[in-house]
Amino acid sequence: MKKSLLILLLTASLGASLTATAGDPPSVKRAEPSLEQRVADLEAYVNNGQRGADAISSTVSSKLGRYDEKYNTFTPNPGPGPNAWQMTSAALVLFMTLPGVALFYGGLVRRKNVLSVMAQCLLIAGLVSILWYCCGYSLVFHKGNAVLGSLDFAFLNNVESSPNTDYSCWVSQNVFAMYQLMFAIITPALIIGAIAERMKFSAVFLFTILWMFVVYFPQAHMVWGIDGLMNGVWNPSAKIHAIDFAGGTVVHMTSGWSALILCLILGKRLGFGKENLSPHSMTYCMIGTGMLWVGWYGFNAGSAVASDVIAANAFTATTLATAVASFVWPMAEWLFRGKPSVLGFCSGVVAGLVVITPACGFVTPGGAVIIGVLAGLIPWFFCYKVKGWFGYDDALDTFGIHAVGGTMGALLTGILARNAANGNLATNLKSFVTDTPLQPLVVEQLKAIGLTLVLAVAGTTVIAYIVKALIGLRPTVEVETIGLDLAEHGEEGYHA
Repeated sequence: MKKSLLILLLTASLGASLTATAGDPPSVKRAEPSLEQRVADLEAYVNNGQRGADAISSTVSSKLGRYDEKYNTFTPNPGPGPNAWQMTSAALVLFMTLPGVALFYGGLVRRKNVLSVMAQCLLIAGLVSILWYCCGYSLVFHKGNAVLGSLDFAFLNNVESSPNTDYSCWVSQNVFAMYQLMFAIITPALIIGAIAERMKFSAVFLFTILWMFVVYFPQAHMVWGIDGLMNGVWNPSAKIHAIDFAGGTVVHMTSGWSALILCLILGKRLGFGKENLSPHSMTYCMIGTGMLWVGWYGFNAGSAVASDVIAANAFTATTLATAVASFVWPMAEWLFRGKPSVLGFCSGVVAGLVVITPACGFVTPGGAVIIGVLAGLIPWFFCYKVKGWFGYDDALDTFGIHAVGGTMGALLTGILARNAANGNLATNLKSFVTDTPLQPLVVEQLKAIGLTLVLAVAGTTVIAYIVKALIGLRPTVEVETIGLDLAEHGEEGYHA
């Protein structure tokens, strides 16, 4: 009996030993990093560079992360400075939608529809956040194929405070995910401008869900995903070697061209061309414009995912292009219409912000000024003349500013991108960025523009007709006449 027990104990001990040997890596005593290694890590932090001594090593520990001896794994710590800037930028981008876009668009509609615009912005903020948490972030930023990421980050699984080095060495991945969420929120919110005052709240709800899956998630992954089809800066295997710093194609082209298609399918507002449909509060519009300009620094400079020299360049370029466009647009009005309007100043600001968005981290100050001049003239011409020629009811000029401006910005980025503005252009784009006006990058930008157009136009057309068939797009004539505020929300913006 004793012999049997001894054999059993020996067998169990051997089994435990074999299991430990097979399943657990050998525990290695790691030494303290040298002064040189610690200084190298500090330099990498200050310069937003790749970590050095942080890498897993059999001999050296690190002060900038947590090492688990049992599993021989190293979890890098985020940098407090980059995290602080990224959280600030995320708040600024949310500020653009709530209350920026809400006030900007709310002021441009009639008083009976002001709350409907704000309600739609609030709806989109909550709805898109839920989609982003469930699967949106994973579909955009997890590795997958050239068009969509996998679902391994679904429900923010493993999206923790350590950085995802595919996108940043120093920013916590959960902070990065929240920052990118703000882009996902504002993009469908921009579409509201073209269909304001005439689309059912329930239709906006369903359209937004479908549009995010069909248009936004694939487009964002293709442009910004580490293995995306059009991520020319960081994906050496990209089929289209395009660049888009902060969302010219992802945000403005997709929303702007989708807005045009949707407004054409919806049809014109009641009384269009016959009644006075002018803005009810240019004061709201002006306040919203200021909020957009301030928030846009988080949008553009924040897209550097660090408070580094590239963010500084994006901040400078954004300021110059926006200021110039805000001056040129009303000056064109003054010359051709006799008066510079406040709406012209506001439209010029937004146009400058839109057009510089894809270029801000890639162009010099001189390039930004050129973009500002063109942003003040070309979108103005579309809003002033082209809309009247074709007679489409783009209620708040979403197409004229975001589609035209975003498309133009993507093209100008290809023409004006310079290595002096962003050294990362030399990583995978050496043969495409030659610092000449007709550099090969222009052709790649045209390819990206074409693919984005097809996705936005085709996707929106299909989605709009699906929603129309299921629940209808427009409210009844009676509801539209009364106003969406009272009919759909049971509230009024004003009682006096």
